[in-house]
Amino acid sequence: MRKTANRRTFLKRLAGGAAAATAGPYVLTSNALGAAGVPAASERIAMGFIGCGGHGVGHNLNSFLTNADCQVVALCDVHVPQMNNALKRARSKYGQDFTCFQTQDWREVISRADVDAVMISTPDHWHVPISIAAIRRGKDVLCEKPTLTVREGRMLVETAQRYAAVFGTSTEDRSLGVYLRIAELCRNGRLGKLQRIYVKLPAGPNNPADPTPQPVPADLDWDMWLGPAPYAPYCAARMHWNFRWIRDYSGGQLTDWGAHCIDTAQWASDTESTGPVSVEGTGKRHDKGLYDTYYEYHIKYAYADGLELLVDSGGVGVRVEGSDGWVDSQGWIGPLQASSRELLTAPFGPGDTRLYTCPRGEHRNFLDCVKSRRTPYFSAEAGHRCSSVSHIGNIAMDLGRKLRWDPKKEIFPDDEQANRMLSRTMRSPWTL
Repeated sequence: MRKTANRRTFLKRLAGGAAAATAGPYVLTSNALGAAGVPAASERIAMGFIGCGGHGVGHNLNSFLTNADCQVVALCDVHVPQMNNALKRARSKYGQDFTCFQTQDWREVISRADVDAVMISTPDHWHVPISIAAIRRGKDVLCEKPTLTVREGRMLVETAQRYAAVFGTSTEDRSLGVYLRIAELCRNGRLGKLQRIYVKLPAGPNNPADPTPQPVPADLDWDMWLGPAPYAPYCAARMHWNFRWIRDYSGGQLTDWGAHCIDTAQWASDTESTGPVSVEGTGKRHDKGLYDTYYEYHIKYAYADGLELLVDSGGVGVRVEGSDGWVDSQGWIGPLQASSRELLTAPFGPGDTRLYTCPRGEHRNFLDCVKSRRTPYFSAEAGHRCSSVSHIGNIAMDLGRKLRWDPKKEIFPDDEQANRMLSRTMRSPWTL
């Protein structure tokens, strides 16, 4: 109750201001009360944004700003220019006199009583530690994909369940018509028994990059950027988009884009709460330089019912083949092609399975779920399971051999070497 009261007081003061003088009456403006299509301050979700890089602002902040029931109250980034850019974008929505709390330390955001929920758009190695800490402070969380390890992902799921938090894995794919159609066709048996799913993901990086240390910019908190990752000297090639090419911070395109297209495969095959039973694959990575993720990869997964998932680098797309037909996304967002026109146009009836989605995307879905306490369309469990498929693919390539996988226990049976790779040590003082 105190949290709600503090939030309402803060938002009313932010939107309407206090009395002009202590001797005069208190004043609430029409905007604070809700006018011209703007919800009352007490009905808005107060959001903190942790990570204000290109995607954090260009997609996440921009999308939240289109929703009138979201109120930006805090901005955080270890790199001050990025945080200032986020403030500039918020001012284009709220007005040039808009101000809010700003910090380079995410812990100050999740400690605030006036923050209801956070959007986390950091590099991958920070996703789970910040999400878990925010949930423990009573915040709901929308966090960019993917996780960094299988063990971290499972701990995130358990923490969200324990604290009854609304947690969403932030991708738009389940709101896109092409993927919804693929999944509903498969889940309603229109392709017959599923036999193979082909997933194409981007390749890269094309070069190994130069790891030569450089001076740390004065407006960057480099130690906080590294956080739980092993210490490394600063160089510009580690940061921003490029963190994806370094295993200390990410799993490459396999985990980054896999969180999109592999999720569609799991959604379509009704395996979003489980996983394959074996994995094998080969890949290529640079033998020197900074970037050490696989820039080329070819991975084969097998599921208990005989379904094969084949993941290859060199494009973007999902193709599902069944005993009675096939569908193919022909790229990331279509156009959809199929073995028959009926698969593209046939309607679904009252008795058919219709899958949970939100055509307005993950940000609108998250706000709705914060209010209703419903689980978002890409849950912590589904996001974790999807990332796990990519993680065990990386492990199989690292070890250079076929691995058995137990999706219930989330271990490699009788394989101590492989199991040690399911988690990583965190740099002190950071822990989960």
